[in-house]
Formats: sequence, structure tokens, C-alpha cells
Amino acid sequence: MKRKSREIGLATVLALLLIIAFSGCVGLRTATVVSSQPTDEKPPAAPEPSVAPEPPVMVLKPVVVTQPALHDTDDPAIWLHPTDRSQSLIIGTDKNEDGALYAYDLDGNIIDEKTVRGLKRPNNVDIEYGLMLGGEEVDIAVTTERLTKSIRVFRLPDMVAIDNGGIEVFVGDNLRAPMGVALYKRPSDGAIYAIVGRKEGPTVSYLWQYLLEDDGNGNVAGTVVRKFGEYSGVKEIEAIAVDDPLGYVYYSDENVGTRKYHADPDAPDADVQLALFGTDGFTDDNEGISIYMINDGTGYILISDQQANKFRIFPREGADGDPHNHPQIKVVSVSTTESDGCEVTSAVLNDNFKNGLFVAMSDNKTFHFYSWEDIAGEDLLIAPDGELPVTE
Repeated sequence: MKRKSREIGLATVLALLLIIAFSGCVGLRTATVVSSQPTDEKPPAAPEPSVAPEPPVMVLKPVVVTQPALHDTDDPAIWLHPTDRSQSLIIGTDKNEDGALYAYDLDGNIIDEKTVRGLKRPNNVDIEYGLMLGGEEVDIAVTTERLTKSIRVFRLPDMVAIDNGGIEVFVGDNLRAPMGVALYKRPSDGAIYAIVGRKEGPTVSYLWQYLLEDDGNGNVAGTVVRKFGEYSGVKEIEAIAVDDPLGYVYYSDENVGTRKYHADPDAPDADVQLALFGTDGFTDDNEGISIYMINDGTGYILISDQQANKFRIFPREGADGDPHNHPQIKVVSVSTTESDGCEVTSAVLNDNFKNGLFVAMSDNKTFHFYSWEDIAGEDLLIAPDGELPVTE
């Protein structure tokens, strides 16, 4: 019985081994068939090459933040004191139907006795020097007053009105609400002009230019001398800036770019557009324009990339031998938010602003004052009082 049982056990073991071997072959064959079928599974991704992280964006901090205005700051201008630059003023608009032209000192304090209140939505402001009035040279601040369809003129530094209540603009046109303004003093004869833009306008002759002069009674009168300026129709034109020494006017056709014309109404090609630049890279609106002027004719045009809280910078003198070629050369990020208007000077003012001052509006009812050396960094020239340092 033991031998029979052993034979049966041996047979059983052999049978089991055959079954296992057969099952293994089938399993292998089955695995081969399965692996050859199409599959939706993606092969493992190759490891990505290591990429160095981008350096953090440096956001410039202002040296001074002004005391807040009452409503809505919009545009600044800089008045340079003729004998004591530390007593220079920043004039800024407060855009509201109960608006004002605020006067600030270089520490950002509001100077109440020089602040003009009760203006009807003052929008932009600019300053010019040496208007002949009553036989004397007078410095002036000019602002647009949208709700009265006028520009207003004030004598500096006391900010006394000298416009007989205002100069009406765009008379005879259906679209009369003024916004932007820039002043131009023609080097050849000292004539001073106001170039005025509006909230809405036609695709041509969007800007009107006015000669400002004494009305014979000690007040300023304005006479239309030119209507010019192409407009895309996309959004609006507000920011305007003039380069007196080079004789050019620039304005922001929002969402399109910056347009350039001669500022002199008597130039042979006064109505010919000279350039359209800054047409890409802006997040949304291209806005405020200011010009850092160096006495040799070089310098920089700064334009607000409003929604990005940045300023894009272009060469004042052009590039590649073409005075109307303005490629972007730098971008600076600033602490101002939604900056609209801006202004800049190379003048030496005080210990905080030894090489110039850049002023930008911020949407929290303030203006921010930056030192030019912070804007310039290691990329741009620094020219105190417009003079480049002498190098051996």
C-alpha cells in the first residue's frame, strides 16, 4: 500500500508540474498579446531640464508720498523756483466736480494758501515760464476744467487766477470736454501755446492749439492757431507732453501707442505725424508722458503702463540716426498704482533729489516723488541740471 501510494503521489506531482508549466506558457503568451495592443496610457514624461528661477522684479519705492487730496489725484506738474530750487512746487490736479489744483512742497505737504479749490473737474495741468503779461514775465500753471469746457490759467508761485474766469475751448465743435493739456514755448520768439485734448473727438484734428497772450487788461486770452492730431477711435487721448527745446509734442492714443508731431504750429509739416511708437508691450492703457531732458538734446521719454504699475522708457533723441525712431530701452516697476499723469525734471532740488525728480500720480489720492537716480539705475544717464558729468 505504501508503494502504490508513493506511485500515486509521484504521478500527482508530475501532473501538477505539467499544469503549472502549461499555465505559465499561456500567461506569457497572454501577456505578450496584451502588451501589443494599443493603449491610452502615456509613456512617462522625460525629466524637465532645470530652469533657473527668474529674478524678483524690483519695485521702486518713492522718497516722498504726498498728503492725500480730497477726491481723485490725476496729473502733476513741477514748478522750479528761479533762485532757490528747494522752494520749488509740485502742482497736482484733484479731478472732481468739487476739484482743486493742489500745491505741494518737496516734502509732500499741501500748501493750503497756494491750493486753488472749487474747480469743476480739473483734469491735467502743465507749467510754462515767462509769459509776457502787463509788460512783465509771468510763470503760469494751466489746467483743463472739463465741466466748464475751459482751460484755467494761474500765476506762479502764488496761484492767482489770471484768465478772467477761464478760456473756452473747442468752441463751435460738438465734442468740447477738455482733458489733456501741455504748454509749448517756442524758442525762436518766446510765444507760448496751450495744446489741448478732449474726452471724445474726431479721428483727425483731435487736438486744438491756442496762442496764449495778454488780452490788454492783464489777463490771459487764448486764440486757436491749429487743429491737428490723428486719433484711432479706440479709446481716448488724455496725456500730452511737449519737448520745448527739440520742438515736439507727444500724446497717448490709449491702447494704440504714442503719437509725435511738431509743436510749432508754423512748421512746414506741422500736420504730418512724425512717429507712432510704444505700440506693444503695454498691459492696457498707455497713459502719462514725461520727458527727462539733457542739455545736449538726449534724454528719455517715460510713458505710464497704467494697469501694470510700470513706466516704459524710450530715447528722447531717437535711435540709429533717426530722431523719430523711439525703441523701448527700459521698464521700471513703481509703487504707484494705476498711475495716470507724471512729470520729471533733471534739476537739482535738495538733498533728496540731487539729480532730478520724477513725480507720478497714484490712485490712492496721492502723488509719489522718486529720485531720478532710482529711476535711472545702472542703465540710464544721470544729468544734474541737464549737464552730463565730464569724463576724462
